[in-house]
Amino acid sequence: MSAAPAILLDELQFRWPGQAGLCLDIPRLEIAAGETVFLHGPSGSGKSTLLGILGGVAVPQRGRVCVLGNELTQMNSGARDRLRATHIGFLFQQFNLLPWLSAIDNVLLPCTFSPARKARATGLAGASHGVRAEAERLLSQLDLTSSHWLKPAAELSVGQQQRVAAARALIGRPEIVIADEPTSALDAERQQIFIDLLLREVGASSANSPVGADKTALVFVSHDQRLAAHFDRTVDLCEINRAVQTEARMGPA
Repeated sequence: MSAAPAILLDELQFRWPGQAGLCLDIPRLEIAAGETVFLHGPSGSGKSTLLGILGGVAVPQRGRVCVLGNELTQMNSGARDRLRATHIGFLFQQFNLLPWLSAIDNVLLPCTFSPARKARATGLAGASHGVRAEAERLLSQLDLTSSHWLKPAAELSVGQQQRVAAARALIGRPEIVIADEPTSALDAERQQIFIDLLLREVGASSANSPVGADKTALVFVSHDQRLAAHFDRTVDLCEINRAVQTEARMGPA
């Protein structure tokens, strides 16, 4: 029997309050456990809205949104918050670090909000070492030396902040990592280095998952299609979002 997908969308429709037409109209999208997906589309195609729905921040008016076997439309906001904190790692375009916290304390934030995620991170490091050791390992794997760990996030370079944000998304090995335009502020060389580091760590998480455990799926959103070759599959949001197709056929008002 095949494993359940990490993400399943079925006849999803969403419109913002006061909006005449649909923002998203997606008949079906499946992302397998452990799959790395490059999602692209122009501004206005619904990328950020879709990520909000996958994270349980927004709820569609119609259709199913199943994340790790959980039907988000049937859950209250508190349950969706707990699911997101425990099972999904977000890497935001603007990183969303707390500037006054140190790099390592920013990485540890998800473990503060989710005891289950803290327990997984502690188990990975070994009970005798604790969750902080796992945060240090991630920062080291992402090429941040110990000289950066105690610095406030505001004192780090853009590239260093980006890697701190990646470590925060990865700590506790969430089953899903969602990266929203995380390389938009980087030049081509730094983009390549960062993607290699991110894919290496996601791949290590999947390879070391216990038997029967879900592997880490990565949804990487970018407008830069040159990056697509690094991923298992490419999804063009304009091709699966009927709302964009309808708007294109109708043309400007």
